Amino acid sequence: MGIRALGAADESGARPAAPAARGSRGPLLPAPPMASPLEDPVLIRPFRGHTAAVTGVAFNANATGLVTCSVDRFLILWKLETQCRAYKFGGHEEAVTSVEFSPDGQVLASASHDHTIRLWIPCIHGESSVLRGHTASVRSVSFSHDGCSLVSASNDKLVKIWSVCYQRPLFTLFQHTGWVRCAKFSPDGRIIASCGEDKAVNIWDTRNKICVSSFSDYEEFATFVDFNPSGTCIASAGSSNSVKLWDIRMNKLLQHFKVHRAGVNCISFHPSGNYLITASTDGTLKILDLLGERLIYTLHGHKGAVLCVAFSKGGEKFASGGVDTQVLLWKTNFDTLDYCEVLKHNFRRTHIDDPPHLLDIYPRSSHLHGKKLKSVEVNSICDVPDKQTPDTIIIEIRPSSRISTPDIDKSEELLSPSPSTLSRSSKRKAENESRSDVHSVGLHRSISSSLDSALDDIVGQLNMLTLTISVLEQRLAFTEDKLKEFIRNQQKMLLKGKQK
Repeated sequence: MGIRALGAADESGARPAAPAARGSRGPLLPAPPMASPLEDPVLIRPFRGHTAAVTGVAFNANATGLVTCSVDRFLILWKLETQCRAYKFGGHEEAVTSVEFSPDGQVLASASHDHTIRLWIPCIHGESSVLRGHTASVRSVSFSHDGCSLVSASNDKLVKIWSVCYQRPLFTLFQHTGWVRCAKFSPDGRIIASCGEDKAVNIWDTRNKICVSSFSDYEEFATFVDFNPSGTCIASAGSSNSVKLWDIRMNKLLQHFKVHRAGVNCISFHPSGNYLITASTDGTLKILDLLGERLIYTLHGHKGAVLCVAFSKGGEKFASGGVDTQVLLWKTNFDTLDYCEVLKHNFRRTHIDDPPHLLDIYPRSSHLHGKKLKSVEVNSICDVPDKQTPDTIIIEIRPSSRISTPDIDKSEELLSPSPSTLSRSSKRKAENESRSDVHSVGLHRSISSSLDSALDDIVGQLNMLTLTISVLEQRLAFTEDKLKEFIRNQQKMLLKGKQK
């Protein structure tokens, strides 16, 4: 893995743009490639299975599973602990644009250009249900913190909030005048942020169902928006190659990073809230230090635009996907050390030891040189084919399909007919035993499937009862408030009558 200071020439010989993040003053001359220290992010492995651009990635709650979606219309659930198997879910009729795990990891939600949202149970049965309500492509889906609600953004200029248990729309938010590209719940679920091609980033109050604030970006429209872990700020990624951080309490722009050479497609906050990772059409991932207001890492690995990126819930891993159909799984590393320690360890890589190459020298132009250390580039692209990473076995699952597991295949192999040297009677006996064992295995599978289905139904009914009780409590509280207000009004009227 090659690592070099920002400013070294890329594979094509073109110069990368110098960072223009707030707090940085200009590029430093590069150092020759050196070995990666332990605090640098490293590529764990690539995953190959999609046949078209990867448009979404998401981890489950304990980071043992990763789900991806693609223009090829499929979702793939990758098992990260056992690297030998993955499950491909089919059901959407057009490209899948977004995917997300529920907070407990028991449900998947996906959005598609076919105007629908699908809720999946991530198991081998491939069970899913369809939510219909949008009249155009659905661009994003996001769960609330409790997993009971889902918010979707669509090209029909609407933001819809759905009940996961009832699988129906709860209400719709109207204000965007262009396609809505993304919508997200705040960590506490009380606020929704949305952005669209009308160049507006709107903040919504979910209780009163109104827009309480709006940030306008007059450069270009925002393509992605997300809350920081504390819920006090939002970050928006724009087609103007920039990332902006807004304080929703003071309604002001806090930071403006312009570190990419092309549009930014996706962003993800580290769980600590101190770092932000960005994915861009320029083919790179960049990691921003929000406390130091600077770019600290530039990651190469995708061949073409990077469309999606996400940290795991604990922040120890992150994953990215792009137009090269690959999913790259990374180990974070840099969050284990204090930022000053990272700079201290990277001191030699940001200072010159040998004379620079001609391509590494910046042309004469009016730019400033600061004393602050700049980012480190991590290049995971290798010219040698990857022969060490085994290809993942991908099992395709349709919504009503049942798959045969390798255990059953092994039992069938063990129950093969006896050798030709045996008599006909022994052959017939072995065949009968084979049929009997295969039948018992099939019976066991059917019983297991029935139990799974019954348990899923029970869980679904319990979830529905929980939601019903919650709705009834809300209605009771609303009725009590109205009754108190009515009593107060009656008392006021009685007092006015007595005074007259």
